[in-house]
Amino acid sequence: MSTSAIRVDSLGKRYRIGQHRARYKTLRDKIGDVFARRKRAADPPPHNSEQFFWAVKDVSFSIAQGEVVGVVGRNGAGKSTLLKLLSRITAPTEGRIEICGRIGSLLEVGTGFHPELSGRENIFMSGAILGMTNAEIARKFDAIVDFAEVEKFVDTPVKHYSSGMYLRLAFAVAAHLEPEILIVDEVLAVGDAMFQKKCLGKMDEVSKQGRTVLFVSHNMVAVENLCTRGLILDQGRLAFDGSAREAIDLYLTPKEHVQVRDLRAARRAGTGEIRIHRYELISSTDKLIRAGEGFTVRCYFEVHKRVTRPHFSISIFSRSGLILFSVFTSDLGYHIPELSSNGYIDLEIRNPNLLAGTYPLHLGVSDEATNHWYDRVYEGPELEIEPSDVYGTGRQKAASYSFLFYRCSWSLQISSPVESLAQADC
Repeated sequence: MSTSAIRVDSLGKRYRIGQHRARYKTLRDKIGDVFARRKRAADPPPHNSEQFFWAVKDVSFSIAQGEVVGVVGRNGAGKSTLLKLLSRITAPTEGRIEICGRIGSLLEVGTGFHPELSGRENIFMSGAILGMTNAEIARKFDAIVDFAEVEKFVDTPVKHYSSGMYLRLAFAVAAHLEPEILIVDEVLAVGDAMFQKKCLGKMDEVSKQGRTVLFVSHNMVAVENLCTRGLILDQGRLAFDGSAREAIDLYLTPKEHVQVRDLRAARRAGTGEIRIHRYELISSTDKLIRAGEGFTVRCYFEVHKRVTRPHFSISIFSRSGLILFSVFTSDLGYHIPELSSNGYIDLEIRNPNLLAGTYPLHLGVSDEATNHWYDRVYEGPELEIEPSDVYGTGRQKAASYSFLFYRCSWSLQISSPVESLAQADC
């Protein structure tokens, strides 16, 4: 059993936005504050002037020693924040990180070097930070300088280096000082094609030495050639954890109509012959699922032991735990003789009657004959329904005191007026 080099559990990083920092105040400022307070009392500012943004939220995974893992995702997905958390550059807001071994990080050009120090001095400083002795660093010094191709400038302050020279030296230091874990962000885009090839070759060499590599890149060819495993981040959350090839295919697939969520860390029950590890919500129009529009729930599963007559189920609940809808494959006459390999199953819901809101999903697979659960994911999956004009009145309706709507119409019938009482009394 391999030992984990990196273990992450429910990791999250939150940033505060919309906050005004306090600054030094002069006497004039303080006098002005007296009048400002009176004005604010008469005209108070918006209540929610301070907001929070989760760059990384509820991320869990484990990386074994010697694994080469690629991290992919769109710009703003949280990749760089994740690497900064793992490199201990920034502290997490919540969750836990366990690191086994020294980390060498190359996150962005300029990180880790002192601009006033020479290349030589920065090499020794970086090695000292990693806990290496001067003798150990000296043995690697020539290889670092040769790889970076900065022999003529090694005693020049790095603030005078070009971005390419700076990058070459930074990568050479991170790769040659033999950290147990090498973390590389998308900085290779700065170098030329020959340098990128050289760096990828070095990372491949590092991985073959049994060291762990975590590599963020938008270069899918590099990820496929270098990595055996892939993680996809989407809006700060872990959307996929599997083989590099699967991660690339999923990342390159147009996402406009798909919401993806990874379930490996979700709470579940069952004996584990089959495991549902990911689900997708596929809309027929765009990434948002609006009230009244059809959608498909796709469940990806792994088979750990061949089973006969399994049946899958999907249930939709209210936030208070009220079950709104539940269906098994067998309910629709869809019977599966056996399962012995991985795959996915789709449930297409054509005319949903759910109003806008957030609805927990329960996903499961069990034995059709005995209802014995192989896997039941009951915390984590959610269905987000956006408001829409479900009644065609020009107004959007959300779930308030009810969750469902039906295609219906009102009609009013007034009976013929009776003769007035005055006439009747005549």
